[in-house]
Amino acid sequence: MSTTLPLFWDLSSADTRERVDASVKLVGALEKLQASFAPKDRSLESEEQDSGPDDHESDMLNLLNAADVSYSVRRLVRGLASPRESSRLGFAVALTELLSRICTVTCSQILAFVLDASHTTGSMSGQEERDMLFARLFGLTSIIQSGLLVRTQPLPSSASAAPEASSLAGYIDVLTHLVALGEKKLWLRESAWWSIGLAVGQLHASAVQWKDKAVDMTIQRVFIDENAWSPEKVALAVNMRWYWPKRDWNKLYAPTIKHGDVLHGSNTTALAKILKEVEFDDDNDESSSKKGARVWKPQVHYVWDTLLSDLLPTEGSGKEPRGSFQEFWRIVVDESLFAPSASNSRKYWGFEIVQKVLPRVREAELPMLFTKNFMRTWMNHLSQADRYLHKFAKQISASIQEVVQKNPEIGFAFVLQLTGAHGNQQFDKLTKTKTVESILTKLDAEGIKGYINHLLVEADGRETEAADVTNARRVWIVEQFVSLIRNGAIPKDDEWVQLVLDWFVVQGLFVIKKKSQKSIFRPLQSIPSPPFPDGVRRQCWERLLSCLAELTQQSAAIRLDDGKTYKIPGIATDGQLWISRVTRTIEQLEKDSKHVKLVLELGKDNVSLLQKARNTLSGLRQMAGEDEARRGAELLLCASVLLCYAPHDGQGSGDASNLEACIDGSSRLFKPSNKSPKKKSKNTDTQDVKQEGDPDPIDVLVDIIIGFLDKSTAFTRTVGNQGFSFLSGCIKASTVDLILAQLERKSSAELLADSDEDIGEDEQIEEGDGSELDEEDSDNDEEESEHDENEGDKEEVEVEDDAELGRKPTRAFGARAHDSDAAESDMEEMDDEQMMAIDEQLAAIFKEQTKGKRSGEFQREATHFKNRILDLLDIFMKKQPANPLVLQLILPILDLIFGSTPDEKQLAEKATGLLRSRIAKAKDVPFTGVDRAATTDLLNDLHMRARKARGINAIAALAACSLYVSRVLLRVGDEEAILAAYRTSLADFAERKASELNAKFFEELIKRHSTVAWKMRGELLAAASKVVNAYRQAQIYGLLRTLINGPSVGSMDAGEVLAFITSVHLHLHTVILGACTESSLSAGQLKDALTLALSAARQAKRLASVAWKPVSWADIQTRFGQTERFKASKSLHQLLCELVSISQGSSGNERDGKTVGPRKEGKGTIKAANEPGKGSKKRRKVDAEAEGGITSPQKKAKMGKQDPAHP
Repeated sequence: MSTTLPLFWDLSSADTRERVDASVKLVGALEKLQASFAPKDRSLESEEQDSGPDDHESDMLNLLNAADVSYSVRRLVRGLASPRESSRLGFAVALTELLSRICTVTCSQILAFVLDASHTTGSMSGQEERDMLFARLFGLTSIIQSGLLVRTQPLPSSASAAPEASSLAGYIDVLTHLVALGEKKLWLRESAWWSIGLAVGQLHASAVQWKDKAVDMTIQRVFIDENAWSPEKVALAVNMRWYWPKRDWNKLYAPTIKHGDVLHGSNTTALAKILKEVEFDDDNDESSSKKGARVWKPQVHYVWDTLLSDLLPTEGSGKEPRGSFQEFWRIVVDESLFAPSASNSRKYWGFEIVQKVLPRVREAELPMLFTKNFMRTWMNHLSQADRYLHKFAKQISASIQEVVQKNPEIGFAFVLQLTGAHGNQQFDKLTKTKTVESILTKLDAEGIKGYINHLLVEADGRETEAADVTNARRVWIVEQFVSLIRNGAIPKDDEWVQLVLDWFVVQGLFVIKKKSQKSIFRPLQSIPSPPFPDGVRRQCWERLLSCLAELTQQSAAIRLDDGKTYKIPGIATDGQLWISRVTRTIEQLEKDSKHVKLVLELGKDNVSLLQKARNTLSGLRQMAGEDEARRGAELLLCASVLLCYAPHDGQGSGDASNLEACIDGSSRLFKPSNKSPKKKSKNTDTQDVKQEGDPDPIDVLVDIIIGFLDKSTAFTRTVGNQGFSFLSGCIKASTVDLILAQLERKSSAELLADSDEDIGEDEQIEEGDGSELDEEDSDNDEEESEHDENEGDKEEVEVEDDAELGRKPTRAFGARAHDSDAAESDMEEMDDEQMMAIDEQLAAIFKEQTKGKRSGEFQREATHFKNRILDLLDIFMKKQPANPLVLQLILPILDLIFGSTPDEKQLAEKATGLLRSRIAKAKDVPFTGVDRAATTDLLNDLHMRARKARGINAIAALAACSLYVSRVLLRVGDEEAILAAYRTSLADFAERKASELNAKFFEELIKRHSTVAWKMRGELLAAASKVVNAYRQAQIYGLLRTLINGPSVGSMDAGEVLAFITSVHLHLHTVILGACTESSLSAGQLKDALTLALSAARQAKRLASVAWKPVSWADIQTRFGQTERFKASKSLHQLLCELVSISQGSSGNERDGKTVGPRKEGKGTIKAANEPGKGSKKRRKVDAEAEGGITSPQKKAKMGKQDPAHP
């Protein structure tokens, strides 16, 4: 027994894993003990017949079981009443498992122990009584779950008539006690009847001889003796009818339940009342109903699982659906738990039931689930965070998404219900969620196509529906199509994307005259009723451009002729551009004049121009080679063709001129090879010859791209950027000049002049149709606001004072303007000439006001336009990093950064970011075709600007550009140009007090191009002697320290290094020795000098050189101790001690008589084992001060006085 006693303690642990482990160990140990136990002789039973029944059961337990087993059974039963932590759970699990493993106990034995251990008395407190009741419930449940209640295996015995483990009497006793337990405490009824259900299930699955009698007794006790119906009784009735269908359930259920079936349609009303947790008596006694009412709890009753398993059986259950789920859900759930008058508690139950139904429901039952009351309740609680059931409503949304994730085929049905009759088309917007959007992302291609087909049917309209309602739904459908295209998480398929684009083309540009069932275009297979109004057609056109802009940015993986897979933006899986597909669709529809016609009739000139464009496109598609550039020309040409069809925009002539220029540039850039030269006409020869003064074809195409960016719509901007990306390999110097010309700053007067020219052209257009132009301008504003929100945060430019402008109309009317009565009388007395004079004055004043406002607007528009031009430069530098034309971009970008005004702050930041990402971090630089002379002039110009620039950011930008240009010159082998430029700047930095350069400018060269910087070692050391002040000298010492510790020193000639170190030794010795007698250097500056000396000494030691003389430094150490200014500085003395030690070669490599080898740092430097900064905190502080110079603010301020140029 000592082996099992320690295991009982962990059965009460609050940790589930510990309880389960203890149960497994305990049951396993008891099984081994029982297997080795030999039962006693049962002949002794005759001597104990006079004992009581309880004693008899106890003796039988001891007779057939090992001592540990019998003790454990009794202790486990008694432990069910323990209130300590999780004792009841742990002991119940162990008892159930033990009873299922041993076959030497009977049901009556364990039942007697359970009843004896859970006996209640009147003297018990409430808590003690509850513990006893729970102990009885858990004990009876353990008997049932262990299978002991219906076990047919007899007890092991030598007698011929061994008793069976279970009996009818034991079954009846268990049933009776469970029913009594439920009647005694209402809050135990559900658990007690759940155990009864387990017992009935065990009985049905068993083969006991007394099964029929037990069934009769169960029916008698549950259905005949008990008249009231409760949820527990409903659950038991459903299961028993399934177990024994041949019983007369019609009679047993009557009169409350009719037709002998709980799920019959006629019983739904009664079932709704029962399932609302209210007792329903056969005699409809209201007093009985109130008496049986129970307290609400958040967990829904287990009867719902029983009912749903019959109404919506899961796959593999072997059950057929019973009853009508539609009627059941409508009456029992929707009109009961989700009724408008239902409490939040009932609605909470309803949401729980919905969660149980969602994994079971099939596509056919979904319309029955999303009923009116449920959808209203769900949407209300989902849309407002302060609603009581808001979190639960969000869980319903998450459950729907999980169901769709597991079964994408059902997702389309969910979308139909959420946006259908009981839902709302704007479901996500009303509920402030992304439920519908998330469901769509989980659909497969077939599901998306099904959803699109449904929307197309809805867009055609209904005969009995008002036109306003139909058009409102069409507007919503248009937005749904756009969201499908824009959402990157939705799987794209060429078929459904093309279907959406075709629908936009047909409804936006054409009028359907006659339907064609055989047409390849789905929209032509039906005629919409009512017809699409102009507003919806315009929306279709706008959204077509939006979709094309989105598709142009999205990349698709295709396999080219070389067998490799590439990701190319703007194309379908067949390699065609999406915009090219749309233009082909328009061309095919134009030929089908029998069924459709264009909304906007084109003139003859435009028709011939479009035909010429199509011929050019056909030639481009048939050409071989230069795929990317040819694709860019095709993209621009197709976009220009598409814009010619823009309805009601009033800019047809402008688009036509762009189209003509695009045709000219594309045809000259890609001249198709003629197969029959003999047939070439003279006109063709004349056209092919480039006339003198004509712009380069790539310049023509880029000029069109710039025009697209100027329009600032999402479509033109995307096409422009992507087209430029494709054509970046054809860019020439003249093209770069054309782009950079757009970045030149214009005054407000120039902007107004340009705008007045545009307004004059617009006024001529407005004479034809002014209203259409206004619509296009508003559309452009909408597109700009949607896709360029990040560019709208600009500072306003200063304009003339509004108050002063406001006073001018008053002065025009004179003093009478303040007197309304006098003004009215004077107005009546004025003649025509006086009125005309006032009109002229007012017109001039209002024009001045408008001019002031327009000036600021044009300046902001110009800033936005320059931002887009910077995008082109970014694309070029990203796509063509090795192109020598990149060098031509550096100075204009710097001019843009340094010359920007406060209202162009964002433009300057974007240009700075462009330099940082494409220049400072460039992995590749130009090599072939680099002009050495021009590149050298560029480097000199950068250094000249750096010497005059103000601000750390400006110096950093110029330093990055200088390093980039230096990399280019190094690659082409012009190292001398780099040295000359940096030597000149170094001399300026050291000798000119007003120089704006800093040490960081040179430090980057030393770190990144140490080989080149090593050749400047003499100039650096010489500059330390010619510096204008001690502050600059300390900075140069830092540069020398970086140079000496650089990785390239290890690969240099030892003689050169030693010669330089000797020079450094002499210079530092002179400077530091002079500081003992003069006050030229402060303590901080001396630390810089000593730190440089330490680095040089280590390098000299590495080379085993005697270039570093210890005697001279020991003398300096002695003098420092005698100098009043420095004798109290412990850090300086510490540095000198280390320097002397390294010079002598003792403390650096010897410690306590043992040699300590040096450790490497980097590639070419060796750091001593006792290097300062690696020891105590004081030493780290000394080293930090030495490395960084002056650290404290007071000392920094003091040193700043010595160098006014660098405060």
